Amino acid sequence: MEKLVMNRRIIQHFLLLLFLCLMNYEGVRGTKILNKPPMKTIKTEYGDVYDCVDFYDQPAFHHPLLKNHNYHPQMKPSLLTKESIPTASRSATTLQPMGLSDGGCPVGTVPIRRYTKEDVIRQKLLPPPEDTVHVVDPPLTNRDNFNDSKTRRIKPLKGYKLAIVSTDDNPNNKFGGASMIAAIYNPRSTGQQHSACRLKLIKGKNIIQTGWRVDPTLYGDNRTRVFIHFHDGTNSCFDLLCPSFVIVSQNITLGQAFPNTSTIHGKLYDMAFQIKWDQEKGNWWLFLDNVAIGFWPKEVFDDFGNFATKVEWGGVVYSPAGVLEPPMGSGLYPLMRSTTVNAYCRVITLLNDKGLNIDLLGSKLPTFSTTPMLYTVIDVPNYPGLDYNHTILYGGPGEI
Repeated sequence: MEKLVMNRRIIQHFLLLLFLCLMNYEGVRGTKILNKPPMKTIKTEYGDVYDCVDFYDQPAFHHPLLKNHNYHPQMKPSLLTKESIPTASRSATTLQPMGLSDGGCPVGTVPIRRYTKEDVIRQKLLPPPEDTVHVVDPPLTNRDNFNDSKTRRIKPLKGYKLAIVSTDDNPNNKFGGASMIAAIYNPRSTGQQHSACRLKLIKGKNIIQTGWRVDPTLYGDNRTRVFIHFHDGTNSCFDLLCPSFVIVSQNITLGQAFPNTSTIHGKLYDMAFQIKWDQEKGNWWLFLDNVAIGFWPKEVFDDFGNFATKVEWGGVVYSPAGVLEPPMGSGLYPLMRSTTVNAYCRVITLLNDKGLNIDLLGSKLPTFSTTPMLYTVIDVPNYPGLDYNHTILYGGPGEI
């Protein structure tokens, strides 16, 4: 009998301890799930809602490698900014005003777009990233020269169409940043289609990019928006949908809709996009019109060191199988070589691994178009006028 009572007590103690553990677990789990109330909420005229959350509560710091970070709200890039896009190149007639209403977020907070249940459901239909590419094996007789950029052939993922200008595909390249001033257009995209203009930096399987895009699956509408994209070969996401980017700006954020877009033979609107490597801290910073928006921390990459090996500028579209291709850029082929009718990336710049400007004037860069009948691209190293310098013209009507 004593043994039975003892066993019963042991069982009771065990159940009590189990109950307490479960209560504690639920409390901890609940704390993680429960979002802290934002200090301020900003609703845009387009229906988007941005919550001003504490700098330290932003998605980036959920990354396991950033648990012991020392980043703070007043962070600024320590790199020299003398190689920024010249102010003279930003004409008042094409200036694209950006910023949240009501003065943006309070000091110590950053704007994070609020995603709804519908957003999450819709974003499950996003296609695999464009960066999922593979190298086509060369002929057996040419294997020794496989690393030669003229021999390597990249086959884009099915569904994507490109019209881009790029640097040579050379693993020995060392680029510490790049930039462009891109015309903002609103090419019609529906369903799972998207159409975008992007600046893209690559090193191995690590890729970061920025620009503008029309993407109903990602954003739930047909507006043209600022975007970034991160890909490390395993993880891939847009904007702040995964812990890969630390935002510091209180007034300009990712996924924002442009208030104005360019029209053919009408008013032009553009924006300067820059990505630069921080010489001191090792992070990759994003600038919009020379304003520091935030950075990709060095911790989130497996091998992005202090340089990229390839840079691309230009357009990309996507359409699922059986669906007609959407327009790219202004929707016109760049046959007239005119910035009044063609989508452009002007004043393109490239930095070396020391952060110094690489002279691109007069240097013809490789061009690539997956489907020239639908989309084309032209590299103009000496476009007339100081506001243009090295300019890329791209676009096409697609099949619509």
